[in-house]
Amino acid sequence: MDYSVIIFRTVILYALILGIYRIMGKKELGQLSIIDFVVSIMIAEMAVLAIENPKTPIFTNIIPMLILMAIQVSLAFGTLKSKKLRDVIDGKPSIIINKGKIDEVAMKKHRYNLDDLLLQLRGKDIRAITDVEFAILETTGELSVVKKEKKKSGNLAVPLILDGEIQESSLAAINQTNFWLRQQLRKRGYTDIQNISLCNYENGQFYIDLKNEKK
Repeated sequence: MDYSVIIFRTVILYALILGIYRIMGKKELGQLSIIDFVVSIMIAEMAVLAIENPKTPIFTNIIPMLILMAIQVSLAFGTLKSKKLRDVIDGKPSIIINKGKIDEVAMKKHRYNLDDLLLQLRGKDIRAITDVEFAILETTGELSVVKKEKKKSGNLAVPLILDGEIQESSLAAINQTNFWLRQQLRKRGYTDIQNISLCNYENGQFYIDLKNEKK
């Protein structure tokens, strides 16, 4: 066995993988989506195959790795511009506990059981569901929690508009309508919904960020 070839391939693939992940962008391990995780495994597996089979031309493994990188970068740019594509690729966060009440329908949809819920709550030093005002299952599988004692009044910040699109499910969560939202925005001088990048609602207050707004 020619160890010099293995060493050379290892160095080349290490540099290539480092470059690929720098190009694809930085994310913490806990923030990886399912697609990010799968692509990471595939790239790592191709690198291992390239090292274990020194007789195979190295470009046989490098080309698929570069193709995966190109697909991932293209999807990243696409999801930046399209909320619908982002929902397809990454999914949507789901409210598991809403105002102290468990949403069994949302849990069933994500095949998320009470044991899973209690396990993640214990990981956040929460002993009982009755201590929770809101719990949101993020697209990464992480559970975001707002405790009751920390929310003496008002509700969780709810995203009513994302990338110019009204979130009907969020309006339903606060028992309001599309008409009410548009009316509130007009009072504040916002008439073009599509020009709004983000509109959050919390404790009766609106936070509004416009697209390409100059600070």
